[in-house]
Amino acid sequence: MTHILAIDQGTTSSRAIIFDAGLRVVASAQEEFPQHYPASGWVEHDPSDLWSTVAGTARAAIEKAGIKATSIAAIGITNQRETTLIWDRATGEPIHRAIVWQDRRTADTCTALKDAGHEPMITARTGLLLDPYFSGTKIKWLLDHVPGARDRAKRGELAFGTVDTFLIWKLTGGRVHATDATNAARTLVYNIARGEWDAEICALLDIPMSLLPEVRDCAADYGTTRPDLFGREIPILGVAGDQQAATVGQACFAPGMMKSTYGTGCFALLNTGADMVPSKNRLLTTIAYRLNGQTTYALEGSIFIAGAVVQWLRDGLKIIREARETQPLADAADPAQDVVLVPAFTGLGAPYWRPDCRGAVYGLTRNSGPAELAKAALESVGYQTRDLLEAMRSDWGAAADGVLRVDGGMTASDWAMQFLSDILGAPVDRPVVTETTALGAAYLAGLQAGLCPPPAEFQSSWALQRRFTPHMDEATRRAKYARWGRAVAATMSV
Repeated sequence: MTHILAIDQGTTSSRAIIFDAGLRVVASAQEEFPQHYPASGWVEHDPSDLWSTVAGTARAAIEKAGIKATSIAAIGITNQRETTLIWDRATGEPIHRAIVWQDRRTADTCTALKDAGHEPMITARTGLLLDPYFSGTKIKWLLDHVPGARDRAKRGELAFGTVDTFLIWKLTGGRVHATDATNAARTLVYNIARGEWDAEICALLDIPMSLLPEVRDCAADYGTTRPDLFGREIPILGVAGDQQAATVGQACFAPGMMKSTYGTGCFALLNTGADMVPSKNRLLTTIAYRLNGQTTYALEGSIFIAGAVVQWLRDGLKIIREARETQPLADAADPAQDVVLVPAFTGLGAPYWRPDCRGAVYGLTRNSGPAELAKAALESVGYQTRDLLEAMRSDWGAAADGVLRVDGGMTASDWAMQFLSDILGAPVDRPVVTETTALGAAYLAGLQAGLCPPPAEFQSSWALQRRFTPHMDEATRRAKYARWGRAVAATMSV
């Protein structure tokens, strides 16, 4: 058995990638699925879409690789985090659509909890803020709004899970109800210092603890798949939330190393080692990974809209047909115009945490057109990343003065990566393998299976594709970033 199947279940699509024992990509398959928006600020997924696209792409990737299931030593899973599902333990049927991490329906609940003074305690234990982003208030909403759900949960009839847990349940035929430490750390009800579900927070949210899955290491035994899925039972040996999987895939194993992933949103993580570093700048203190029972922590900044801003240009404004068209448009933009786009379509994430904000565009003239909007869209990602790294520098010394490792689909844009380096005033390293989320999941599974080397050896194999270095002069950098700051302030004041 010389191959690893990585399942990468994302916000807009599911992917499966077959890696060989050297962690080289052999084959892949991807399938998009619908997004559901039942009300303003609400985002849902049909759980059957999550499952069918995962099962379908996994089979397709195996077929494309030209291998049999007997060649697969292990499965690694990585997933969109915080997205919340509850299902019937007897039938496996969800009681409601999945509530997606972007969903803002519990904003009033979070505000009420803040007003009651609960946020300091919750932040101290979970590293998180009281925001609709996280799973805890989503669980409460489901139990409050689905008839009979809380009573059924108290009787032990229901199970909660983030997407990884739901997939493990489906893959194993309901034999395993488990999650890993990184996904547990995003639920708002997991004490990351003690490594256990927090009974007091669960009581505060009226969440029966019988709903919750067992928490395991990132590289661990998560059971085996049903034999009918792939023709044989395959062990599931690695699990991590998407951003933590990318941190592993980027080999950010040393304290001080940073990575930033550009998918639907943007997520920057700074490895802080064994230290839980509390943030003074409304960043998140979270778990980077847990191996052999040892927890490594991180500071994280989350941007809700990164690659999604390009999707907006395509699907909303319809000024492009494909994402790659943004680069030539940005090159053609009028340099005399300084259009600023604040893409707060679903609120502002770190370090602002303003779920009530909505997007805004500043500096429009009669000559502003698709080129200027495309440029402003790409620049908005660089500006938001700098917001995160400025906060990290403040929280953890000179963290943002070093190299930033980047990955995700948006890093294919040389224009966007060069602007990122320019506005940060720091090198930006793009690796040979930019799909590091799936790579991290594969590595964790391979590590547990005995196919992959320990972290120090894996770190030495990380390969650079291109380094972007700053070309912008400091005066221009300061002026542009100050203009961004004014635009954000104006957006928050509306």
